[in-house]
Amino acid sequence: MEFIPEEGTHNPADASTLILPALSIGNVGQLAVDLLVASTKAERVGFLDSPYVLPCVGNDAYGPVPQGHLALPLEAYESASNGMALIQQRSPVVKGRMIEFAKKLADYVAASGKKHVIVLSSLDFGRWQRIDMSSGSQMHYLSSSNADGTDDYCEKLGWKRLQDYNPNQRSWKYLNTLADGNAMPEDSLPFEGELEEEEYYYPSLPFAALFSSFKAKGLKVTCILCYCSEGDNTHDAFHLAEAACKLLGVSPSNFHGNTDNWLIPISWKTVYGPPADMSLF
Repeated sequence: MEFIPEEGTHNPADASTLILPALSIGNVGQLAVDLLVASTKAERVGFLDSPYVLPCVGNDAYGPVPQGHLALPLEAYESASNGMALIQQRSPVVKGRMIEFAKKLADYVAASGKKHVIVLSSLDFGRWQRIDMSSGSQMHYLSSSNADGTDDYCEKLGWKRLQDYNPNQRSWKYLNTLADGNAMPEDSLPFEGELEEEEYYYPSLPFAALFSSFKAKGLKVTCILCYCSEGDNTHDAFHLAEAACKLLGVSPSNFHGNTDNWLIPISWKTVYGPPADMSLF
């Protein structure tokens, strides 16, 4: 994993907290990072080059008016005033290479001096077995603070630890062993077809690979997760971005000095294409 600094930018600030998405259903993590970058007016300080991420290119995502600055697959941002660094990932990891990508990214993050990594991601609503909407949109989390994935501060925020996380389960042990780079005994490997079972669903997701790899490097990791379905998930992105702010103890209303909490990225205007031709109705 190579870091290429943005031409003409100063040296990145020593922010100890990093926020990044883990790609999943509805792209909610990426949308939440979009909101954070736009609203904090974070400065793009460079790019990450990885052979494990599919190439892509696009126009300036944040504006307020496109300037022709290219957007690339892995971009690094800094918001010095808010003490946070951000990575935006715009394209998926090559199939079958998620563990390698996560380990290389963890190496880079650890070497850059980060202490706390916040991973934002989404989960398939159809997999949510014990639904409780009594308190509105429910945030879930997974933390490296304790062996069982719990964190006292996250609990105080009213979040629920991911119900299906069990570090003693074969699937999570398998993932942790891969993240640690240790050899796996043959009798501990999953049999062909087992990876399709329910037990392996959550450990197979990108957030789990990132969680295990960052944890293996001794970093504090907090995954903030929300359940959603495919469709327009911008409202889920607002909830996820707000949750990240709560965890860091910062207020979106202080980001840019006006009463609107969030600045909407210009790229969101074309997420679903132009409006329907009303003459059709």
